[in-house]
Amino acid sequence: MLKHYSYVRVRYADTDQMKYAYNGKYFEYFEVGRTEMMREVGLPYKVIEDNGYFMPVIETKITFHSPAFYDELLEVETRVEQVPTSKVHIDHIVKAKERDVVVATGYVELAFLNAKTYKPTRAPKFFIDAVKKYYEV
Repeated sequence: MLKHYSYVRVRYADTDQMKYAYNGKYFEYFEVGRTEMMREVGLPYKVIEDNGYFMPVIETKITFHSPAFYDELLEVETRVEQVPTSKVHIDHIVKAKERDVVVATGYVELAFLNAKTYKPTRAPKFFIDAVKKYYEV
């Protein structure tokens, strides 16, 4: 399984009138986890796009468990449990690090598109080659 941990601090601009991290910001926290995980395995989005592919988000879900507050350090656990085929399913767990409390869980699914035709395609070989070592037993 491919797993990565990223850290993000709740900025003042991220909070709402109730002093909680605004719900829409969690998708940005997911994106931080996703892009840093991809970078760590040698697949930053620039490499994917330079190789002729796009990866649009096609589905998301978030469940909120507890609020996060201004200046809290959040740990974003990002996991891909299966080798991607025509899409990638990425799970996220966001935890308030100092309180050791899960504040949100969810997932994001991304498709693979040919950048010239904008048509769906299977995961390219270079992508599979970069991630398959995380799934070998």
